[in-house]
Amino acid sequence: MVRTEGCNLLIARPGSEERHSYATTAEAEGRAAFINEALSWVGTPFVDCADIKGPMGAVDCAMLLVRSAVDTGRIPPFDPRPYSPRWLLHRNEEKFVDWILQLGAHEVDEPRVGDIVLWQFGRTFSHGAVLVNADEVVHAYGAAGQVIVSRRDEPLLTFLPVTFGNLPRPVRYFDIWG
Repeated sequence: MVRTEGCNLLIARPGSEERHSYATTAEAEGRAAFINEALSWVGTPFVDCADIKGPMGAVDCAMLLVRSAVDTGRIPPFDPRPYSPRWLLHRNEEKFVDWILQLGAHEVDEPRVGDIVLWQFGRTFSHGAVLVNADEVVHAYGAAGQVIVSRRDEPLLTFLPVTFGNLPRPVRYFDIWG
């Protein structure tokens, strides 16, 4: 769990505690709520276009971000469905990026805890997660079949598998707090 202390966001890690400072107490509290909500989905099965929390529910990476932001009051109720979960295979339009930008996010070079991470899978940026600490993200991951916490330097997130070796997988970061 993530907690706040004034303008600081505190994250318990094995053997230590991370401390991240933000401009206001409201921002630190908002980021903590957003992260904690995303973490509350861990173990929910992965199913495209779903958004029901828990072991008998289902969610995908887009709806995990939407539910976490809406349910913590960060954004007004919003539902991007219907959308094709196979868009990334056949189109070039950056629908996921466009949704994030329409909700008031801005792209950043240096991500902070509580920011959104998007990776390119297929032809577009089509997999999203929440940065929960310096090293990990929470995401609804099709390859795992559920919502998990994983290292953001995990090979499947870091590299594009190609026949002649691994290429770095493109990644973008978005701040929904600024």
